[in-house]
Amino acid sequence: MCGVICDVIFFVVEVRPRMACPFSVVVAIDFGTTSSGYAFSFTQDSEAIHMMKRWEGGDPGVANQKSPTCLLLTPDLRFHSFGFAARDFYHDLDPEEARHWLYFDKFKMKIHSTSDLTMETELEAVNGRRVRAIEVFAHALRFFREHALKEVKDQSSSVLEGEEIRWVITVPAVWRQPAKQFMREAAYLAGLVSPDCPEQLLIALEPEAASIYCRKLRLHQVIDLSLTEGEDLTSDTVCGFASDDFLRRSRHSRTFLVESGTGELWSELQTGDRYIVADCGGGTVDLTVHQIEQPQGTLKELYKASGGPYGAVGVDLAFEAMLCQIFGEDFIQTFKAKRPAAWVDLTIAFEARKRTAAPGRANALNISLPFSFIDFYKRHKGQSVEAALRRSNMNIVKWSSQGMLRLTQEAMNELFQPTITNIVKHIEELMAKPEVRGVRFLFLVGGFAESPMLQKAVQKALGRTCRIIIPHDVGLTILKGAVLFGLDPTVVRVRRCPLTYGVGVLNRFIDGRHPRDKLLIKDGREWCTDILDRFVCVDQSVALGEVVRRSYTPARMGQRKIIINIYCSTTDDITYISDPGVRKCGTITLDLPEPLPPPGAVGGAGAGAERREIRATMQFGDTEIKVTAVDVMSNRSVRASIDFLSN
Repeated sequence: MCGVICDVIFFVVEVRPRMACPFSVVVAIDFGTTSSGYAFSFTQDSEAIHMMKRWEGGDPGVANQKSPTCLLLTPDLRFHSFGFAARDFYHDLDPEEARHWLYFDKFKMKIHSTSDLTMETELEAVNGRRVRAIEVFAHALRFFREHALKEVKDQSSSVLEGEEIRWVITVPAVWRQPAKQFMREAAYLAGLVSPDCPEQLLIALEPEAASIYCRKLRLHQVIDLSLTEGEDLTSDTVCGFASDDFLRRSRHSRTFLVESGTGELWSELQTGDRYIVADCGGGTVDLTVHQIEQPQGTLKELYKASGGPYGAVGVDLAFEAMLCQIFGEDFIQTFKAKRPAAWVDLTIAFEARKRTAAPGRANALNISLPFSFIDFYKRHKGQSVEAALRRSNMNIVKWSSQGMLRLTQEAMNELFQPTITNIVKHIEELMAKPEVRGVRFLFLVGGFAESPMLQKAVQKALGRTCRIIIPHDVGLTILKGAVLFGLDPTVVRVRRCPLTYGVGVLNRFIDGRHPRDKLLIKDGREWCTDILDRFVCVDQSVALGEVVRRSYTPARMGQRKIIINIYCSTTDDITYISDPGVRKCGTITLDLPEPLPPPGAVGGAGAGAERREIRATMQFGDTEIKVTAVDVMSNRSVRASIDFLSN
C-alpha cells in the first residue's frame, strides 16, 4: 500500500541517559488563552527562575504578572503591538478608525476547537477581517522572542549565540498532534529556532509543567483547602497570593528560587502515591494524573490527559449571553461590529470584576457600561438601557444611575455555575476511575484557580476526599514548571497515549475471518486490505526512549519518496482503517537517497537493485510524536518527517 511494502516489526526500549543540558539558557513561553508570559533560567544557576519584567498598563487591582493575550495589526496587516500596549492603543482609537484595525484576543481557543487544523486555518479579528492563524501566532511568539532575548542578554555576563538557547512553549495536554505541530510551525515562522534544529524547541504540556513545579513546593508556598469535619471555606482561605518571602528580586526581573531536590510537601508522598493536577486556565481545563517514583523523583502518568473547554472564558460567554437576553442578540452583534473597541472595553470591565466575585458576597458587582454602548442602544432601539432591563424581567441584574449594571450574587452564580459544574464533574469522574482511585493530593493551578468561586466549589465537593493544594502565584505555576522541564525533559518518565495510532497494511487473506470486500488478488496471491497495524494503543503506557520500529521496502526501482498514511482512533476496538471512528490523521514521509552500489559493483546507481530496506523508528513517549529512519544496507540516515497538518 502507498507504494511501499512493510515487513519487519520491532518494539524495544532504549534507555535514555540523563545528559548535561547542552544549552546555556532555557526560555519558556506560557502561551495562554487570556494571558501569556515568559520566564528563563541559566543552566549554570538552574535553581533561579527569572520571571519577565512587570508589564506597564493593566487593570486596577489586578497583579499584572503576565500580559493579556491580545494582538493588534495595522489596517495593512503589519504587526503593531501585543498585550497591554495593543489593548490600550486600540481603546484610544477613534471608533471609525478602529473598525479598520485588526484586534485579536483569546485566539488560542480557535486551535482547540478546529477539528481540521491546517497551515491555512484563519482567525477572525474583532472587526470581522480574517488572517491566517499561523501568522497571528507567529507575531505573538516573535514579540516574546524579542523581549525575552533582550532580558536574557541584560542578565548574561557572556555573549549568547542563538543555538545556546532552548525554547519551551506550553500547550494544553488535551491538544492533539496537529495543534502541537501548529505551535511548532508558528515558532519556526517567528524565528525562535530553525526547522533544521528541532531539538532546540520543546513543547511542554501545561498540567505536566505544573506537576513538575509542584514537586519543588515548600509548605509556606501553598494554600491548603482540605477540610476536616465541621470546617468550611472562610475568608482567610481566599487567595491573595501576595507572599513574597520566597522571592529574590533584581532590577530587571523577579527571581524565584526553587529547591534543588524536592520540596517539603513532596516528602509526605511515598513511592507509588498518586495525585491529580487540574490546570484551570482561561480556555481549557486540563487534568493529568501522576505517580511519584522514588528515589529519583521522576513522574509517571497514570491515565491519559483529559479535560475540555471549561476555562474561565465560559464565564465571559455566559455574560455575553446574558447581555443578549437583556438587549437582544441582534443589537449585541451590531454593537460588536460597529463599535469593536467599545465592546473590548466592556469585556475588560467584566474581566476585572469577575476576579473579585466570591461566594457569599453581600453587595452587588458593578460593571461599567461604556458611554458608546448606552448611546448606541438609545439611537438604535429608541429607548434607554434602563428600560431594556425593566422589559427583560431579569431581576438579578439591576441598573445604577452611575451608568453601571449591578450584578447580584445570584447573577454571578448563574454566570459561573455551568463552567464550575463542568470542572468539578470532570474531576469527580476522573477520580472514580480504577487507575486513579486512592489519589492523595489535588493541585489546583492556572489563572482560573485564583477564583474563590471555583475554590469553594472544589473544596465543597472534594475537600474531604483528598488534600486540595493551591500554590502561591498560582497563575505562574505552569510557567515556572515549563522552565524546569526545559532544564530536564526526562523528568516525566512514562506517559499515556491519548489515541490509538497505526497504518494500513496487507495481510494474507483468511476465508471466514476476513470480509470478502477486503480481498485483493495480487500476483496470484490473496491479500486482505486495510488492516490496521497498531503502533500504540489508546491509554497505553509508553516510557521515554521507548520506540516502535517498522521496516519498509520501496515498491519500485528508483523510488525517491515513501509516503505512509497514519490513522488514529479514540478506541482500541478496531481491526480495519475503514472501521467507524478511525480517521486518517497524518503522514510519514521518507525521502530516499540514491542507493550506494555494493562494494565491487560496476555501473553505479542501477547496481544496488536488490531489495532495499528502510527502517523507521517512532517515539510516542515524548510530548510530540517523532520519527527517524535509516537505510539498513548503507546505514545512512534517511530524511524522515511526520505531518499532522496537511490532511
